Amino acid sequence: MRDGKAEAAALLSWYDSHARVMPWRVGPAERAAGIRPDPYRVWLSEVMLQQTTVAAVRDYFRRFTGRWPDVGALAAAADAEVMAEWAGLGYYARARNLLKCARVVAGDLGGDFPDTPDGLRALPGIGPYTAAAIAAIAFDRPATVVDGNVERVVARLDRVEAPMPGSKPELARLAARLTPEARPGDFAQAMMDLGATICTPRNPACALCPLEGFCKARGAGVQGDLPRKSAKPPKPTRRGYTYVARRDDGAWLLEERPARGLLGGMLGWPGSDWAEAPDPAPPAEAEWRPAGEVRHTFTHFHLILTVLAARLPADATPRRGTLVPGPKFSPGALPTVMRKAHDAARALVEN
Repeated sequence: MRDGKAEAAALLSWYDSHARVMPWRVGPAERAAGIRPDPYRVWLSEVMLQQTTVAAVRDYFRRFTGRWPDVGALAAAADAEVMAEWAGLGYYARARNLLKCARVVAGDLGGDFPDTPDGLRALPGIGPYTAAAIAAIAFDRPATVVDGNVERVVARLDRVEAPMPGSKPELARLAARLTPEARPGDFAQAMMDLGATICTPRNPACALCPLEGFCKARGAGVQGDLPRKSAKPPKPTRRGYTYVARRDDGAWLLEERPARGLLGGMLGWPGSDWAEAPDPAPPAEAEWRPAGEVRHTFTHFHLILTVLAARLPADATPRRGTLVPGPKFSPGALPTVMRKAHDAARALVEN
């Protein structure tokens, strides 16, 4: 079996000329000049990038670092402000853990992130992948970083025919064989860039790939078929009701969702549980009018929400929820599914 040194050297040479420019990245020329990545920015970007695209994260990252330029500033931020800035990125448990982690680092560790995978994994919200990525990219530890892009590159490079997710341990082992002692942070980012720009899921640009001569799948002409994936079971569909209400004085009726679970801790519209046959429970006495349905897909299920809308008198006291004055309400701070409900009901409650 090859030791991976030739592949690593070829990939790093390609990265030196083709590295993507990202607001959180210290590029290879800067690294060569002695500029070191900021662990805070590396950590923040890796948390944001979990199950999210680079294109979606760029503007969020710029806004976050503009408001909270270091871990101490983020640790001191109000929960509601951070959750509002996070709205639209999804997977809101990440935002809650982001604050928990920032406060541990700022309060217990003097503002310094641990520099080893084990030390990083002890922090809230940091799992094996994120710990390895921070250790490699921020501290140049020879940690093996394996995301979806890396799995795809390795599956093709070594022609791993076993389907995902069962082949993940083997792909991680093969990726570790490739990880060099020198420049592991650049190597980790090079693997991600290669998977994102050349070794893409469909129609990989093999003629441009620095690893083409090493690739077993390319040699066999099966690169487009790998990695194989086991069939996924269909997602179930859940249904629910949501109630969009605006009082005559301009206040909106909102409700903070439970801290645990989907959209935990976020503001949204009062509504029913998301179940197969939910029982509607209006939050206030009103003439509720149908405003249509909104659809949204989460990781494990599809959701169809029936939206009901109402205007409330200025002296109304709802049974549940909190009345937020109009000037303090911003639809952009709501999670995506709640923004969809607002858009569906807006014409009925604002006119």
